[in-house]
Amino acid sequence: MQTLMVGAGSFLVAFIFASLVEYWVHRWMHKSPGFGKRHRDHHRRNEGQGVLWEFRDYVKGTLVMMLVPFLISPVIGLGWMSGAIAFAAFSSYAHQLQHENPTKCFWMPMPVHYVHHKYNMWYHNFGLAVDWWDRVFGTYKPVEWITDESTQPDRSHWQLRWW
Repeated sequence: MQTLMVGAGSFLVAFIFASLVEYWVHRWMHKSPGFGKRHRDHHRRNEGQGVLWEFRDYVKGTLVMMLVPFLISPVIGLGWMSGAIAFAAFSSYAHQLQHENPTKCFWMPMPVHYVHHKYNMWYHNFGLAVDWWDRVFGTYKPVEWITDESTQPDRSHWQLRWW
């Protein structure tokens, strides 16, 4: 039972930590000329790469951080890696959904990434999958966001670009 609790705790901490890393990396993309070049192109196109390509980039960019906890213990390592991968999958999905069908982001009162793009908010709403860190660090900027453009034909949560 203790092993299960340690693994579950490690999963939860990794999931939350990954959301924090995502927030700060996105903020950094808006400040760094070199690192932000690809991101500026993303803003110009205003489209996601597809869920699987986004997931690949998230995992590739954080693989070392996923492996380090194995040095502590296999249970902590598995919990941590599972939490990080779960967040990468959730964030990849959330990112693509906000580009294609933002009204389906039922877990947030306002889809922050959609608003970030739609209203060219270079200094606000950096979250992709969650809005927690924008609220904590004071970068959350609410707007009336539902317009004819934001409402899509009735599609399911799964009808979006996967690759």
